[in-house]
Amino acid sequence: MALRARVTAAFAAGILCERIHIKHDQPPWAAIIDTAERQGCDLIVMASHGRAGVSAVVLGSETNKVLNHSKIPVLISR
Repeated sequence: MALRARVTAAFAAGILCERIHIKHDQPPWAAIIDTAERQGCDLIVMASHGRAGVSAVVLGSETNKVLNHSKIPVLISR
C-alpha cells in the first residue's frame, strides 16, 4: 500500500518509476544493489535516518552499506 502511494505521487509529478517488491535471501543492502544492477538502474536513491554514535556503529546502516558497496551512484536524502 505504501509503495502504491509513492508510485501514484511520482506519476502525478511526471516522474516515471516502477514499483518493485521482492523477497531476497541476501541482507537488505546486498539485495538493493543486486536488484538495481539487474534492473539496469543508473542511480539508487535512499533515505538516511541520521543514526549517530554507538547505534550507528553497532547496528550499522543499510544506506551506508549500499553506499560503500555499490558501483551504481547512490543519492542519500535526509
